[in-house]
Amino acid sequence: MTKPALSTPVLFHNGLLIDGTGGDPVASSAVLVEDGVVRWAGPDAAIPAELPQGTRRIDVRGNAILPGFIDCHVHMVAPGGAFNHAALAAMPKTLQTFLSAPRMKATLEAGVTTVRDLAGADAGHKKAVEQGLVVGPRLQIAVAMLSPTGGHGDMRMAEDNRDCDPAMSRLADGVPEARRAVRDVLRKGADVIKIAATGGVWSPTDQPDDDGFLEDEIRTIVDIAAGHRGKKVTAHAQGKDGILNALRGGCASIEHGYEITDEGIDLMLQNDVFLVPTLTTLNTDPDPTKATSVQYAKKRHWQEVGRAHVRHAIERGVRVAMGTDCGIAEHGTNMRELAYLVEYGMTPMGAIKAGTSEAAELIGLADELGTLEPGKRADVVIARGNPLEDITSLSKPENVLLVMKDGTTYKDLDGLTA
Repeated sequence: MTKPALSTPVLFHNGLLIDGTGGDPVASSAVLVEDGVVRWAGPDAAIPAELPQGTRRIDVRGNAILPGFIDCHVHMVAPGGAFNHAALAAMPKTLQTFLSAPRMKATLEAGVTTVRDLAGADAGHKKAVEQGLVVGPRLQIAVAMLSPTGGHGDMRMAEDNRDCDPAMSRLADGVPEARRAVRDVLRKGADVIKIAATGGVWSPTDQPDDDGFLEDEIRTIVDIAAGHRGKKVTAHAQGKDGILNALRGGCASIEHGYEITDEGIDLMLQNDVFLVPTLTTLNTDPDPTKATSVQYAKKRHWQEVGRAHVRHAIERGVRVAMGTDCGIAEHGTNMRELAYLVEYGMTPMGAIKAGTSEAAELIGLADELGTLEPGKRADVVIARGNPLEDITSLSKPENVLLVMKDGTTYKDLDGLTA
């Protein structure tokens, strides 16, 4: 059964309103929530004289009032830390699901009310959250990543000819197989299509600058997705040539983008393509006790490549949406991404927008989420202090005081709604 929204209207007041639009923060402000929806937001001095009957006034004591955050790149079935695909593939799917439940709860309690799971979570995970069986953020799912044989989604060792784990990957080679693969994940409920346009760090038989799907395959996948109510395609793309293939093929976002060049940046700016740089996982050092020597060396090399190129893309004004790759990085640490975005050149307000309104636009929910404006779903975060003065404060769970999703409170450290 879905947990109901608060039946009593709530007015959060005496807060620093950072509404996700990028406008100036407003001190001594308020947000009115009723029936799971934001009804009004503005300065305390302009609170409507007539509030809904029974409205509870909750003093947030000068702390920040923000929209719920959106993480555009997670993997809920992956544990966080060095990626051991063989162990994950051997795990019973029911156990994967049970283990994902506390990860989803930790993500929500970090202040992230919506995620885009880009391989692993299926329609069951999504429905479990929607029906209130599991506490977590609302999910958009890719079901599995589409990949060519030997690409980033092919986690088999060279001598292994068994089928790939369908929970994480679908292998396809050439346009006809790509067409079948995208239709298969759409059949299984995919909200977004994820493809491997390049190799990757954790895949055993390729490199991040190896090409994955080629432009004709990518274009086919993009066209089929668009024919299913305009669904978008996002590309795991790390090496420069694969990034160009993904952009020319029509992908809506580039995940990682570690070797993005000016040619790629130009295409992104021309076509309004988002970069999801996953700086949290980029800056998660490999564990030499869990990673192979090859994986360790790849990770170290691509950390340096990514740090330089992503910074340049941000300097040039590429649109950025927050994504962490939690599942590779530790779950529940999602809000570290904002501090990394600032470290790599964004303003604190720009980073907050990347995690709210910009992310909402990328995932196609800008009409419902991402800002605290009348008519939007009541995803509200109360955070200690002023994150525009110290963006790192949001990365500490103890500073995320309250998390509300669709008008229901799931975390309340100070008992504000008690």
